[in-house]
Amino acid sequence: MPHVLGDRGEIVAVLFGHPLTVGRSEGPTNKILWVSAPAATSPDPTASTTLVITATLDGAGTQVTQEVAGGPGPSIVDLPTAGCWHLRLAWSGRVDTLDLTYRAAG
Repeated sequence: MPHVLGDRGEIVAVLFGHPLTVGRSEGPTNKILWVSAPAATSPDPTASTTLVITATLDGAGTQVTQEVAGGPGPSIVDLPTAGCWHLRLAWSGRVDTLDLTYRAAG
């Protein structure tokens, strides 16, 4: 199964919609299952469990924010432009980063 491990090892993106594609008109969606590593310490009870994804397009500065209610789990992550995206992922007081590549439909 195609997947990408976060830079800190805190989260894995399992890519069910591989390859990730911008403007896909048919076929699978850009489904990503986010799997969080077990927390080393008790999570901060005041921290939001929502997974906040801040995606920045490499070399362009274009930034998109998406949220996954309830924290890591299944999601559809559609981004507006093909290219390499750097994702900052924040949930339950934890943070990790990873890169995902989206290709143009065609």
